[in-house]
Amino acid sequence: MIATRKLRRARVLIAGCGDVGMRCVPLLAQRAAAPRVIALSSQPARAAELRAAGTTPLIGNLDDRRSLRRLAGLASTVLHLAPPQKSGDDDLRTRALIAALSAPRRSVARVATTAVARQRAWRGWFRATFARGASTTKRASIVPERVSYSPARGRPIRVVYASTSGVYGDCGGAWIDETRPVRPDNGRAKRRVSAETQLRRAARRGPMSASIVRIPGIYAGNRLPLARLQKGTPALAPADDVFTNHIHADDLAAIMVLAIRRGRPQRVVHASDDSELRMGDYFDRIADAYGLPRAPRVSREEAEAQLEPMMLSFMRESRRLKNARLRQEMRYALQYPSIDDFLKRVEVTSGPAASPAG
Repeated sequence: MIATRKLRRARVLIAGCGDVGMRCVPLLAQRAAAPRVIALSSQPARAAELRAAGTTPLIGNLDDRRSLRRLAGLASTVLHLAPPQKSGDDDLRTRALIAALSAPRRSVARVATTAVARQRAWRGWFRATFARGASTTKRASIVPERVSYSPARGRPIRVVYASTSGVYGDCGGAWIDETRPVRPDNGRAKRRVSAETQLRRAARRGPMSASIVRIPGIYAGNRLPLARLQKGTPALAPADDVFTNHIHADDLAAIMVLAIRRGRPQRVVHASDDSELRMGDYFDRIADAYGLPRAPRVSREEAEAQLEPMMLSFMRESRRLKNARLRQEMRYALQYPSIDDFLKRVEVTSGPAASPAG
């Protein structure tokens, strides 16, 4: 009986189990029917760490489709936290993940021992899965891209994708909700739009349910710009500064896990806190809390000459995210409604001049 229960446990695949993914693992274990968590990693050296956290490590690389063959029919739920590759406008990693999830389960082909029998088994699987009253010829062109059924009684695969608020581009500091059209300004954001589009199309084609969580800047005790402040890297002067949005990593992990149950299919949700801050003010609050000098302020022209292209790309985009869907549809109460709520806890724990070693 115990072995049977283990086999029947739901499975959650985390693709891209980094800092946020590791924060998701204990939250998944707290659920009433705790699923088996499988962590996809391209680094064999992380296997012990992932196993100690309570996951089953699975070595696979989203840049190598051949390494993803075991994903077919493996899990009924997927938390897609993996970033795109670093170049191009198309997210090839999401494309590889969808293809792996879409492939027929190996057990379908293993029932046959000869080449002819294997071919018949595959044809039978395609007919049983995709025919449904339509002609086989008409559907043949889309079969390779169809999304497979999960192993849990034919239910659709549930995918929750961690996207970015960067897909909106520069909004001139306006308040925006999830209905605003995307307008990516750089390759990084274009690849995220590509991933969202691929998942939505896959969900329309077959039995997949995809929810998209758009994420602003993530912070936590181990994800603060302390090194930047110690180096004295400048921020924009108030007249040129941009509005920025944030979310604590613990809140984000909780939102991703909650989206498995409460995220609506094909729906976008902003995982953003309640703060309304300009980028320089965000740096100032952290500097004051950790007893560091505030970042010097420079004009936009001076910043263009002094800062790296990556940082400049963030300084060119200004927007304020509304999070009504997060509160009303997802019914989520933020642990850290603003960076100030987090920093108050830092000061209580470490004193007003906390060590910058966090």
